Amino acid sequence: MPHKLRKIRKKRGSRTQGYGRIGQHRDTGSKGYRKVGRHKHTWSYVTTHEPDYFGKHGFTSPQSLKQKEKTLNLQKLEEISNATQTNEINLTNIGYTKLLGTGKVTKSLTITIAACSKTAEEKIKKAGGKIVTAPPQKQGE
Repeated sequence: MPHKLRKIRKKRGSRTQGYGRIGQHRDTGSKGYRKVGRHKHTWSYVTTHEPDYFGKHGFTSPQSLKQKEKTLNLQKLEEISNATQTNEINLTNIGYTKLLGTGKVTKSLTITIAACSKTAEEKIKKAGGKIVTAPPQKQGE
């Protein structure tokens, strides 16, 4: 129960009410170690105990969540066909989602991929090959 004979009644009128210099006894103002000086005098604490204290955390924009296409050009397709020694190449198993038309094709190849550009399709058909479009497989299937 509050009463009028409190110590603060004697201290009224003095500038600091017995707490010394200005600013002391104002909540956590005198605590020089707590969340202040992280870029200054408490930097060694940050490096040892909280190395991820500064920087961006915890939010990814919706644009970055869209699945990005992994593309491959026709010029690399020749190298893959020479390495595998076959005329049938399944690019979806390798991890590619789209075939682009930069480069030349000299062999007749049968290629399985989810998507393909018009120029790539024309160049492969001109060389005597064909493209089989298959939807990309999700990981774990």
